[in-house]
Amino acid sequence: MSIAFTLLIIFLIAKPVGLYIASVFDYQHSKMDKFFLPIEKLFYKIGGVKEDNQSWKQYAITLVGVNTFMILLVYFVFRLQGVLPLNPSNIAGMDPTLAFNTAISFMTNTNLQHYSGESGLSYLSQLIGILFMMFVAPGTALAVAIAFIRGLTGKEIGNFFVDLIRSITRVLLPIAFITSFIFIALGVPQTLDPTITAKTIEGIEQHIAMGPVGSFLSIKELGNNGGGFFGVNSAHPFENPNAISNVLQIILMFLLPVALPYTYGKMVGNLKQGRVLFVSMAMIFLVFLGTSLYQEYKGNPALNELGISAEQGSMEGKEVRFGTAQSIFYAITTTATETGAVNTMHDTLTPLTGMLALSNMLLNIVFGGVGAGFVNIIMYVMIAVFLSGLMVGRTPEYFGKKIEGKEMKLIALTLLISPFLILGGSALALFTPLGSDGISNPGYHGITQVLYEFTSSAANNGSGFEGLGDATPFWNISTGIVMFIGRFFGFVTMLAVAGSLASKRLVPETVGTFKTDTSLFGILFIVAVFIVGALTFFPVLVLGPVAEYLTL
Repeated sequence: MSIAFTLLIIFLIAKPVGLYIASVFDYQHSKMDKFFLPIEKLFYKIGGVKEDNQSWKQYAITLVGVNTFMILLVYFVFRLQGVLPLNPSNIAGMDPTLAFNTAISFMTNTNLQHYSGESGLSYLSQLIGILFMMFVAPGTALAVAIAFIRGLTGKEIGNFFVDLIRSITRVLLPIAFITSFIFIALGVPQTLDPTITAKTIEGIEQHIAMGPVGSFLSIKELGNNGGGFFGVNSAHPFENPNAISNVLQIILMFLLPVALPYTYGKMVGNLKQGRVLFVSMAMIFLVFLGTSLYQEYKGNPALNELGISAEQGSMEGKEVRFGTAQSIFYAITTTATETGAVNTMHDTLTPLTGMLALSNMLLNIVFGGVGAGFVNIIMYVMIAVFLSGLMVGRTPEYFGKKIEGKEMKLIALTLLISPFLILGGSALALFTPLGSDGISNPGYHGITQVLYEFTSSAANNGSGFEGLGDATPFWNISTGIVMFIGRFFGFVTMLAVAGSLASKRLVPETVGTFKTDTSLFGILFIVAVFIVGALTFFPVLVLGPVAEYLTL
């Protein structure tokens, strides 16, 4: 009932939020301008920003350049945090490779953490470094998604700086500001006081980490960031105190990904287009969620044979205050929405549940993240259109624009980069001592641990199996490179596709034009996803979670 109620809320708010986002990025004057425009104009003036429209190349160069500069800036904050202020716990500067990994991780919206938040970062690093990137990274992704949609419809791409600032001032900041107060009211701490030292009943000293967690938590979930203030993320009672905070986090994770299909429908002038995508992704999500719940409630076969009760499901690695249902709901949501936050240890999931969480990231289209996932969704839409055109012997058309060789080559490159990064990285880790030494389980589960780490990096998710010893130079550098390429390569190639389509002449719609706003196309979209996406990774899934399931 709790899952059904939460999903009902999410589905009801998807459309109004989606329409609001569409209005935010409409450059025409609106009622919101009197509140936001003066602030935005101030930022434009300080930064010397010209509000002129950019070409797709200018847009791509700007976003990569700005994000790279911010990575360097935050890298030095992490390295020098030991001598900078707001460090009451006297935390030393980060190791060079760890700072490299962390700066890239948070600027790419991945939030993969090879450190424990409460002991690895000062308050300054959390606020100026992490919190800053938690706004800029999803803002960048949202800006790219909007620019991509504009290009599809033949409009000007827009201006990266304008889109980035609007995404922060009009979407991310207002929602995060309000929800942070709700989290604080629910018991999440918000303080700059140092770590508290307390004595237990046995007389042992206990150090209780605190910090500005409430403001951190709201954008962590809303921006599909996922990085935890504490090492155990949302399994920590200060970061996720109760069932209400757990449900609110799930709603925030879903909020922007489920809204973007309606934003898309509004901007292309046909809400049915967005509704078809929304329903298609919802169907995949519900199947994955239902299957995962079934698997977890069956319990672990190896433990069942020992006579251990599985009445409450497989509770290994789960918080008692959430139970099996809310833990699995959270796990499937966080991997489907590119968030990466966790309230249970994914390393302890039963094999098929772990596989489905992993599959969410491999496909990266089951709602996807704030913007990067949605661009991936439209890529699969165009693949479905192309395949449909080939089946009926017509040149594929999308919004009156022909999808030809140039566009398909760019899409093919985008498709290939993900398996190259994931499978290539996994092979390197498994066959070199520097990588394989960190594997805690040498069997099939160990393969899944490595595969999950590189998948989470390439898909900009950030969740981990947590059984992997990843706090080493090998893992810091390798996943850092994978995160950077996985993030920006797809942005550039798909902006190039949008730019190419924007420059083409409109083709008049005829009786033979294949419609993309029908249930038939929704089915073709799902088929394309599983044929092109799932089969790419099927062999390695057999070697990992499937083999583990069959041998339990």
